[in-house]
Amino acid sequence: MVNGKIDLRSDTVTVPTDAMRKAMCEAVVGDDVYGDDVTVNELEALAAEMMGKEAGLFLPSGVMSNQIALFTHVNRGEEVILPDHCHIVVHEAGAAAILAGAQLRTVQNVKGEMPLDVVERYIRKDPQDIHQPKTALITYENADSDGQVCSLSYMEQIRTLADRYHLPVHLDGARIFNAATKLGVEAKEIAKYADTVSVCLSKGLCAPVGSVLVGSKTFIAEARRKRKIIGGGMRQVGILAAAGKIALLEMSKRLQEDHDNAAYLMEELSKVKGITVFPERQQINMVFFRLDGYPLSSEKLMQYLAEKGVKINGADNGIMRFVTHYDVTREEIDRVVAYMKEV
Repeated sequence: MVNGKIDLRSDTVTVPTDAMRKAMCEAVVGDDVYGDDVTVNELEALAAEMMGKEAGLFLPSGVMSNQIALFTHVNRGEEVILPDHCHIVVHEAGAAAILAGAQLRTVQNVKGEMPLDVVERYIRKDPQDIHQPKTALITYENADSDGQVCSLSYMEQIRTLADRYHLPVHLDGARIFNAATKLGVEAKEIAKYADTVSVCLSKGLCAPVGSVLVGSKTFIAEARRKRKIIGGGMRQVGILAAAGKIALLEMSKRLQEDHDNAAYLMEELSKVKGITVFPERQQINMVFFRLDGYPLSSEKLMQYLAEKGVKINGADNGIMRFVTHYDVTREEIDRVVAYMKEV
């Protein structure tokens, strides 16, 4: 439970573990803008090492991490190729236009992956053509909000394509450890196909806040300047970084439990009359389903479950999503399914 409620809205709702709270209380801190916060420095180095990169930059949020990446990779008026339903396009409030001045050229997702022939077709081939923007970056998610995980072969092909046209690749790795768990590899095996990676500490890993942007030393140095420009410079933030270290070292290793609980939840939901589940989309800790003849609408279901102490989101284009995480137990899943059967 989270604050006495069963919360299936997202894996962002997790609260810090007891070990995190203790580490936060005891953290050695300093002024991070001066580079004096030892705990932040340790977190940044740890994240970089785990992703196989040279350096890292601690940021307050995944949105800021992605946007600093774009702000650093892309000059104003240049173009970014990315999936049409990715977080940068749908859930970051148009920040790419405001901060980086980037133009977004979207490609339709097919089971979580952009068709490679379309990506290549969308790359602007003639940088001397004064009528067209210049392609500056390719970016995508390794595990998107639709629960789809990109294959290693796909990521390798994107890397090869980007190299052919001398383009950098940014990976929104918000759930990179979920993807690594699904693929049975270390996170750096995913990260190696991108120049920069944004790693979220608060999605399923229980840290209270924060993401780390990793890349080359040169890139991160410039990204640090961009962080300052948008007001992201922080002071004694090792208090938060201490929880982030535990997120990376410990909580990233237990995600199979969340995936197994999601598979169990999907199986139990399939037994509820009037519900259609989508097994092909249950790849990580997310369960997707549609109300087909169920007695309640999504809005009424939200209200009904809220009265039972369960928090859920409504439908998105007719599809509902439940998310499992550290603060959801198998017994709580059984309770939610029982409530839904009682309607």
